[in-house]
Amino acid sequence: MSEPQDSGEPPSGLQLTTAEWGLWQAFRNGSEHDLRTREPELDDPNGDHTWGPERSVRARVIALLLLHGPPPLLGRVASLHLTGAYVTGCLDVSGGAVEPYFELRHCRFEQEVRMPEARLHTARFVDCYLPRLEAARLTTEGDLHLPRCSIPEGIKLTDATIGTDLLLNEATVGSSRRSRAISADGLTVSQELQASLLRVDGQTSLRGATIGSSLHMFGTVLRNPYGRFALYAPQMTVEQVASFADANRGSAPQFYGATPPTGTDYTFADLTGTGGRRWDPHRTKHFECTGGVVLDDGRFGSSLVIENARFELQRDQELSLRRLSTPELTFTPQATERGLIVLSGATVEKLLDRVTSWPRDNRLWMAGFTYQHAIPKEGHFNVHERLQWVAAATAEYAPEPYEQLAAMYRNNGDDTNARLVLLAKQRRRRETLPLPGKLWGYLQDWTVAYGYRPAQAALWMGVLWLAGSLLFEAHRPPALKGDEAPHWSAALYVLDLLLPVISFGQDTAWDPGGVYQWIAALMIMLGWILATTVAAGATRLLRRQ
Repeated sequence: MSEPQDSGEPPSGLQLTTAEWGLWQAFRNGSEHDLRTREPELDDPNGDHTWGPERSVRARVIALLLLHGPPPLLGRVASLHLTGAYVTGCLDVSGGAVEPYFELRHCRFEQEVRMPEARLHTARFVDCYLPRLEAARLTTEGDLHLPRCSIPEGIKLTDATIGTDLLLNEATVGSSRRSRAISADGLTVSQELQASLLRVDGQTSLRGATIGSSLHMFGTVLRNPYGRFALYAPQMTVEQVASFADANRGSAPQFYGATPPTGTDYTFADLTGTGGRRWDPHRTKHFECTGGVVLDDGRFGSSLVIENARFELQRDQELSLRRLSTPELTFTPQATERGLIVLSGATVEKLLDRVTSWPRDNRLWMAGFTYQHAIPKEGHFNVHERLQWVAAATAEYAPEPYEQLAAMYRNNGDDTNARLVLLAKQRRRRETLPLPGKLWGYLQDWTVAYGYRPAQAALWMGVLWLAGSLLFEAHRPPALKGDEAPHWSAALYVLDLLLPVISFGQDTAWDPGGVYQWIAALMIMLGWILATTVAAGATRLLRRQ
């Protein structure tokens, strides 16, 4: 069996069955070998009925065809197209070089499929039942398709290299007794990884994976009742868009990408009543995740979209986006009841979000989170709501989130909101000070709003000027030099006291005594404080970064 079958005949000791002989001839002809009964219940690979010998093909025969198959008939290209078969034994092409294209549809495998270290062109398993797929360090020049397959004991694609697209659409993957249902650490996909409407029970691990185009998880359901993480994908790189969002008619075109349609058949419901599949444009399936999510240190070249997703987290679980980098982050999931949302150290140019997606009870961490623009994706997100957002992220006072938000407003030319944020920062800081510092802070806030409301300082200046004018008009101080004193003006005298640097010659010509001397001194001191505050505010307005 290790030598090529140049004659086109099977080895004499192989003793092919009728079903296997038909497959042998179909392989040489490049045509499909269909063993289905045309009865949907009997052709269901996931059913519990018995598949008889007339539909059984040994995995040994398939491996022989793929690794050392006979030459094609003249004018044909040898390829394996098998539909509706029960594959007995373990299909094992480990370490082999598979030249022919092969596609297995509606097949039921008795044992796991093994392809570690193998080299393939394009391989498709469509609507099949595979107990497990072992394909660590697999290399394909073309696609690897597993749409609508049931794989109850998991998939292993660690360090695999897929030449074009990897399709997992509508597949159902379990983990059996293993902690990982999909183990794909170090996976490299040259184009798209399409995993829409995928259902996984167990951990999905994509640590260090590289996606050359986009990652689509529209309407996918990830659940891990066995461990802490449902999706563990730190250090993942996606060159374009990574989408964790609804599957609906609007996202349907993105399912297909550049992948041939033979591996796809999107549906949400049986609308015909006969078991047929047809797209329902009115139904939406959400991306759902039960268990923690880790996308730490990820790099997303175009955008990361987490839109209307549902996350069910326990108290010790996180939706972790630490230190990720992307030009655009869309973050509009449904609000979580438990668990943490962590953005610490993340770098985003544009943040698109909605106010109801963020937790309000100190379950948001974003120390070191930087962004250039924050734009509400839905509804409104005004400055007061942004301040509540920052407060929810800082159970203990930290200046960085406030300074980042203020910088964002200032860079967008909104100096008024920037001052509101910095004022809120000072008020939050005040609560951490000892009693004397708090008292001084309250005085600063009440009088000049820490200098962030210069109009308030100007108002106090006017109040002091009016009160002082009335006081000193009723109690004119004596002149220092009676014959040289200027004409008395209480308004100019108080203005001279309040305004530093500028002099109208009144403050040096009159000599208040007793309590009025202390009042004059207090006015001089308050004048310096208020005038400096007004000048600083005016400078900020003129400079307006």
